[in-house]
Amino acid sequence: MAPGVRAGISIPFGDVPLHQHREWFEEVEQLGYTDVWSSEAAAHDAFTPLSLAAAWAPRLRLGSAIAPAFTRGPALLAQTAASLADAAPGRFALGLGASSPAIVQRWNGIPFAEPYARTRDTLRFLRRALTGERVSERYDTFAVDGFRLGVVPAEAPPLLVAALRPRMLRLAGEEGDGAILNWLSPDDVARVTPYVGGKEVVARLFVIPLDDFDAVRPLAARNLTAYLTVPAYRAFHEWLGRGPALQAMWDAWDAGDRERALEVIPDEVIDDLFLWGSDDRLRAGLDRYVASGVTTTAPAVLGPTDGVRRALRALAPNPR
Repeated sequence: MAPGVRAGISIPFGDVPLHQHREWFEEVEQLGYTDVWSSEAAAHDAFTPLSLAAAWAPRLRLGSAIAPAFTRGPALLAQTAASLADAAPGRFALGLGASSPAIVQRWNGIPFAEPYARTRDTLRFLRRALTGERVSERYDTFAVDGFRLGVVPAEAPPLLVAALRPRMLRLAGEEGDGAILNWLSPDDVARVTPYVGGKEVVARLFVIPLDDFDAVRPLAARNLTAYLTVPAYRAFHEWLGRGPALQAMWDAWDAGDRERALEVIPDEVIDDLFLWGSDDRLRAGLDRYVASGVTTTAPAVLGPTDGVRRALRALAPNPR
């Protein structure tokens, strides 16, 4: 790993139950990783895995990639961030983002309205609240009346913003402490990082540790359709210039033909957006992201547990 680059890994690991993660976290430390990054969709929440890592792996930095700005009230999100920062002083970074209509509205019954403004307002509120300031403010998307944290962390956590296109990327650079990227190629990284203005760039990278592309393709295609049919990701890849390659997939999806949508994803898109293959190929792919401007890597390994373990070791700063 290049000097100054943080080597993270996404958690939890595969289908390993959380109560069995202690030895995994201990190995992560031994392998030289610096960070673990959680996510939040329909499985584990973003904070419980990090809380376990805080206790079981005292040298690791902990990050959320990401916690949605909608699904917890502003005060509760501040309390949660302050609690984890108190549990792991100086080792927690809060990644914040808009999430998606499915997670926010369909699953949680919260209107997915003005996602950029909601993320911006939550970021501004947290910046003040995490210092212990009493906040009474009417933001564009919510109001807070007289909230003050009862437990103020000794060191306020960095606040990073999940960003795809220029407006959110600028918010990450101008008001956040960096950006969290997702679903993009090394060449795409080089395009988006200038908007962040030299601040931290975390990238969740999707890894399939299989050598056979025929085995890689079905898993990759299922994950691609799950994400790239979401309006924000569709607009992102249109902006990146991948629209013509993905149009047939979007047309099939919109027509309700899910099988066809999987079939028409071009192989080159899978090559662009996934790390797959031998250990050497995985490491070379990770290095390309770093060379393009990623400052903190957070590969997410897909597939069976034995493959997750293999990739964890292959991508480590101290590989086995």
